[in-house]
Amino acid sequence: MRGEHRQIGTLVLSSHDRQLELFADDEDIERASRSLKAMSHPLRLKILCTLGDAEVSVQDIVEHVGTSQSNISQHLAILRDKGILASRKDANRVYYRVGDSRTLKLIGMMREVFCYHER
Repeated sequence: MRGEHRQIGTLVLSSHDRQLELFADDEDIERASRSLKAMSHPLRLKILCTLGDAEVSVQDIVEHVGTSQSNISQHLAILRDKGILASRKDANRVYYRVGDSRTLKLIGMMREVFCYHER
């Protein structure tokens, strides 16, 4: 690295690499960690991929993912509580969608990195 250097945590960045400063403070790091941990469970990741950019009923999620409604509901609650999903009730049905389009971009990037058949 050339030029001015600055240490951030354990990562040393040159003035050229300042755009790599992804997190402003510990609170941002904690929030990102909690969200990524919530998404990292295989079933929750499958739920997120099932939703994509659509709004989907709990029953349709159950049918697509292939586990019990009570199990799906527990995982949906975790994702909703972390702010990853938004929900809406219509009569006796509950619909879920990904709350932020940037989350969909993140899932797409994970697919590019980890899904070998996509390469």
